[in-house]
Amino acid sequence: MAIDLKPTDVVIVGLGAVGGVAALPLARAGLNVIGVEAGRWLTPEDFAPDELRNNVRGWPQSVQKANGEVPTHRPNASAPRSPRPGIHPMMNGVGGTSLHYWAQSWRLHPWDFKVVSETTRRYGAARIPRGSTVEDWPLDLAELEPYYDIVERELGVSGKAGNIAGRIDPRGNIFEGARAREYPMPALRGTGFTDMMGDAARKLGWHAFPGPAAINSRTYDNRTACAYHGYCSRGGCHIRAKGSTAVTTIPKAQQTGRLQVVTEATVTRIDADGNGRVTGVTYVKGGEEYFQPAAVVLLASYVYENVRMLLLSASAAYPRGLSNNHGQVGRHYMSHNQGAAVTALFPRNINNWYGLPAQGVAVDDWADDNFDHAGLDFIGGGNMWVYSDRRPIGAANMTTFGRAPRWGAAWKAFVKQNADRWNTAYLQKTTLPYEDNYLDLDPEIRDPLGFPVCRITADHKDNERRVAAFIQDKMVEWFMAAGAVTTEKAPVGTMGPTTHAYGGTRMGDNPETNVVNRWGFSHEAPNLGILGASVMGTSGARNPTLTAQALAWRTADHLARNWKAVTT
Repeated sequence: MAIDLKPTDVVIVGLGAVGGVAALPLARAGLNVIGVEAGRWLTPEDFAPDELRNNVRGWPQSVQKANGEVPTHRPNASAPRSPRPGIHPMMNGVGGTSLHYWAQSWRLHPWDFKVVSETTRRYGAARIPRGSTVEDWPLDLAELEPYYDIVERELGVSGKAGNIAGRIDPRGNIFEGARAREYPMPALRGTGFTDMMGDAARKLGWHAFPGPAAINSRTYDNRTACAYHGYCSRGGCHIRAKGSTAVTTIPKAQQTGRLQVVTEATVTRIDADGNGRVTGVTYVKGGEEYFQPAAVVLLASYVYENVRMLLLSASAAYPRGLSNNHGQVGRHYMSHNQGAAVTALFPRNINNWYGLPAQGVAVDDWADDNFDHAGLDFIGGGNMWVYSDRRPIGAANMTTFGRAPRWGAAWKAFVKQNADRWNTAYLQKTTLPYEDNYLDLDPEIRDPLGFPVCRITADHKDNERRVAAFIQDKMVEWFMAAGAVTTEKAPVGTMGPTTHAYGGTRMGDNPETNVVNRWGFSHEAPNLGILGASVMGTSGARNPTLTAQALAWRTADHLARNWKAVTT
């Protein structure tokens, strides 16, 4: 029998990158908020710069409860399961994955919000790939821009604007949509290697620019500047220069006296009454079961867990899962085509030791619809990103480009000579949703509490494979222009568990094809809000975090401004 707790205004399920953002405008509006987080508070001692612990053993992710919930994957409904990773790409803890993410903080391009209408206008409706369920978003970049701006300032984002109110600055991204003002901080400093790559891009006639990052390039908001020590990849920041919600929005919300954080509590169900309104959440903490009543529930766990929680929360009003009477929960799933990388070998050392993955240079000439697709057999494109980020174990794990064996004395000699002569580009490509790419519950695999884990059924389609091949060719051209002696292309890979997942609870005006409305609230359960990339209708060629955070602030702001309408 669950222990009934005192009711609250809002309960947020998950205090990570998006839940941790939403808590702040709600608390500032005077609402009482309880954040239920499966993990604990982590301290600077948990973020020791240790490659073996962080990058090989996966601390602190390796000890999180999420590792008992890793989604399964299969390419299609008739295929066997793919090998299941041992460590979930996401993590539990106050601040969630914003603790150990790269902190790249991209806005989407205007095209990403209007893929269907803009593709149809420019190339005809037949260019939308067969089987794709893509829709235009119910809002555009101009409507989301003020929320991007707020989040960039609350977290502290460094960068260089390329389009302020229509004024183009070639030092920034000339392809970006209009923004109201400059970033809160200058871009992170470059390196000799990123400067060399930027020069090579410009010689090709491309437009290189420093990327945006939620990392302090100078002291900001009483937090110190980045030390560039080189352990941001899968590691937290022990000096608080990385703008995770654990050191930014969550403490600010606590300072209002309106946010209560409940840690090491696993939500097992979102409860609903017979009229279809949610009434609160049930969670397990310390072996006891509790029921937390709330006027509004905001689900903010992550794409896979958002979908799983809804499907597990079946009731008389929602026999197929919460907010799933239209059968849309789990549909329109996408994950970035993060495979298909390109690695280059240079004839000299490039001084790529340490640094951080958000410190680099980007090219957007071949992203989104920034180039003419009339003679091509795909839509979309990719953002090309090169950066300095290398530690000893990772360096020794380099490819030999077919020039040496993978073991023995010859391998050792090759690595000794070339450990600082290679670089792998980070290529993010457009991925669209398709009818047969979806999430549901695995019928066999269960978590330690006995609940089914999420199952991914998805594979890359022709459009995405063609985008990948095209961007790989462009990246080879860029590397060779910078003086590389050879390159190697990686395969596309699978659509298994990833930090760049999208869809499953898509946002849209039509309840027949979407789970939440334009404000992020359920079409079916009006006092249930859903936060995160699960509401996004397209991926763009971008990391999802900043867009998900801007949407979360917008949902929370809408709730605060329309409290009576949402709760009655």
